[in-house]
Amino acid sequence: MSEKTALTDYPVHELIAERWSPYGFAEREVSPQDLCSLFEAARWAASSYNEQPWSFIVATKADAREYERVLSCLVEANQAWAKAAPVLALGVISKKFKRNNKDNTKAAHDLGLAVGNLVLEATSRGIYAHQMGGILPEKAHEIYQLPGDVEVHTGIAIGYKADPATLPDQIKSMDTAPRQRKPVTEFVFTGKWGVTSPLVRK
Repeated sequence: MSEKTALTDYPVHELIAERWSPYGFAEREVSPQDLCSLFEAARWAASSYNEQPWSFIVATKADAREYERVLSCLVEANQAWAKAAPVLALGVISKKFKRNNKDNTKAAHDLGLAVGNLVLEATSRGIYAHQMGGILPEKAHEIYQLPGDVEVHTGIAIGYKADPATLPDQIKSMDTAPRQRKPVTEFVFTGKWGVTSPLVRK
């Protein structure tokens, strides 16, 4: 158990309890082999009609030009801390089904499943991933010349967490704060919206 292990009300797999999203990243690089395994985990996620509507634009600090291009697609507040991560990625969805060109309204959900797999694979390897909603989709479209039916949905910083003692005070306070979640009684319902299911009622 680490200092950030989740204190769960019910037993869960240790990878779920250990997963968290640091703001502070160490300089240590992530090996290409580990990165490939993370994306392989994403590959095997479930998706509507097995469409697999996700793609990832990825860059490491080993390629400074590409890294700066991905970094520039994050909002300024996220650039401030994410620039320390050795790997940056953008999560992208295709909004149309290849099978019939109809709208895929579940594409964002399926990207979430793929990234969930990626994050758990990362956790199993001692690697951390911090997902970001604060991105600049229009800039990414321009830089990467994306087609119109493709949407840049999220950003991801990937790497090894930094020793909190080495971090600026603001980031240190975020990385050492206790993890908190609302209880399952507030989001598992039966019969009517807002009525807690007896399955989780204590």
